[in-house]
Amino acid sequence: MGILQHLKDRFRPDRVTLQLDDIQALILRARPEPYVGIHAMLHVDDAAGSRDLLRRLAPHIPAAADWTEELTAWTGVAISHAGLKALGVPEGSLASFPLSFRQGMAARAEQLRDAGENAPEQWEEAYRDNRCHIALTIFASDQARLDEATDRAMSEYHASSGVTLIGTHRFGADADAKNPFGFRDSVSQPTVAGAGVDPQPGQERAIAPGEFILGEDSETGAPLEIPQPDALGRNGSYVVLRKYDSRPGAFNDFVRGQANDEAAQELLAAKMFGRWRSGAPLILSPTRDDEELGADPARRNDFDFSGDKAGIVCPHGAHMRRLNPRGERLTILTDENIHRIIRRSSTFGPKWSADLTAADDGEDDRGIFFIFISARAFDTIEFLQQEWINRGNFIDLGKERDPVVGLHEEPGRFTVPAEPVRRRIDGVTTYNRLRGGEYMFMPSLTALRWIAAGSWN
Repeated sequence: MGILQHLKDRFRPDRVTLQLDDIQALILRARPEPYVGIHAMLHVDDAAGSRDLLRRLAPHIPAAADWTEELTAWTGVAISHAGLKALGVPEGSLASFPLSFRQGMAARAEQLRDAGENAPEQWEEAYRDNRCHIALTIFASDQARLDEATDRAMSEYHASSGVTLIGTHRFGADADAKNPFGFRDSVSQPTVAGAGVDPQPGQERAIAPGEFILGEDSETGAPLEIPQPDALGRNGSYVVLRKYDSRPGAFNDFVRGQANDEAAQELLAAKMFGRWRSGAPLILSPTRDDEELGADPARRNDFDFSGDKAGIVCPHGAHMRRLNPRGERLTILTDENIHRIIRRSSTFGPKWSADLTAADDGEDDRGIFFIFISARAFDTIEFLQQEWINRGNFIDLGKERDPVVGLHEEPGRFTVPAEPVRRRIDGVTTYNRLRGGEYMFMPSLTALRWIAAGSWN
């Protein structure tokens, strides 16, 4: 059963409490499988001309009202703090946004642990010096539909003035939806209370909508602070965008160097990710991959780690277990429900191959846009980068870092619990290099029109 059909089967219109007709579809809508798409980065040169572009684009941004129905292509738009300022949004409104958003991703490099080869001065030009003002993303089910949607957007762009296209990047994956390392991506997504769907198998309940939609009650029982005026902040959300170049050849070399045969190599790779390449979790399939399980959205997330306290089946340091502890008892106390994120990551470049080596890395444009949506997006990514990704104290692993997305300025270690003696594997390096990113605001459709019209005037 595909993702969309699974959603449609769980959808109950009478349970909808969110203002879906005002929320951008991209927030709730899962990407198709297979999928193709394009990210476009725009710089505002003139406020009035750029607001005119937003006015022209607004009719092409679908609402989430039909988020479980078929769509062949859809567009989402997000704006940085520098972009809002360049568009002429008043200072009083700009000051009502969170401090981290106002500063921007590059200025938060210390909090994000973006150092060394991941430091902002190493980023691509489009992401430097607060140049990325507006990010436009189009998802489509096939290339023909993507071309149609892109042509419409470009037509509106060419009909406008005062805005410069500073970068585009096409992406896509086949029906397996696998990332640059050959693993099914964005497998686990939270269920948002009020969106009209029942919790997925393996979830005890849906997450409070205010964790994702501004103006709604959060997990604390009250809404988070929203940008002002209400027409600007309500029903919007925040977006973290981080572009990575991936090094699957180096990852392959590491795995080959630690295991003698293909089965052992695949098991070690799964231990590092927490799932097999199909998306099947180690907890449900400890010894081999299970393609049928990995393709089934009703079963592949129906687990927690309560029966694997020692990490024998899935190591505590595995990428998936770090970023979604699923009831884990953590040394550093945290409420995992306020760190849940809606993933909209997108893969670009050639498919993974077992034959890739480190010598192949860099020959092709290959990587992933790590994109997620949350009303606490900036606090969440900084917490994840500081604690769950680039430290191991919360799982009693000291300085050990995430083996997949951690920044390893020196070769690191990955611990595989085993009986009678755990195995410590040295030589983990940085397999995803940050090439740029930005903190963005995804306005509601009302807010998009408010900005486009310069309603403060």
